[in-house]
Amino acid sequence: MSLLKELRGLAQRRNDQNGFTLIEVILVVIIIVSLSAMVFPRIVGRSEKARVSIAKSDIESNIATALKLYELDNGNFPTTKQGLKALKEKPSTSPVPTNWNGPYIEKAPVDPWGNPYEYRAPGKHNIDYDLYSKGKDQASDEDDIKNWE
Repeated sequence: MSLLKELRGLAQRRNDQNGFTLIEVILVVIIIVSLSAMVFPRIVGRSEKARVSIAKSDIESNIATALKLYELDNGNFPTTKQGLKALKEKPSTSPVPTNWNGPYIEKAPVDPWGNPYEYRAPGKHNIDYDLYSKGKDQASDEDDIKNWE
């Protein structure tokens, strides 16, 4: 009889222990997976939009301002051959700027995808210069970020 009492006592203690059942754990996992499935696609899309915004800001403001300062000091924009490198280092190719007062930018002008910005002066689309990034795919197409319409 005492053995039966001990077994009942063990069973009772086991039922009193704090813990989660398998069903409770599975429900929590399902909830976490469901929430992740809703949030993850929104986060992934944001990083690409942020890169496009950074490229637009560089093209329309940051690099454009540096190019205007270069032009104010030297009377013309860097040539296509001199490129955007002329904003960081004084060009040694013709026309060599006589009043170069740079560097006009702190680091090499690289787009958010790690590629150099494309520069052409005089421009095909603008009188002064064309400045653009080919975007993520590095192909010239409709996703290019550019300083013309």
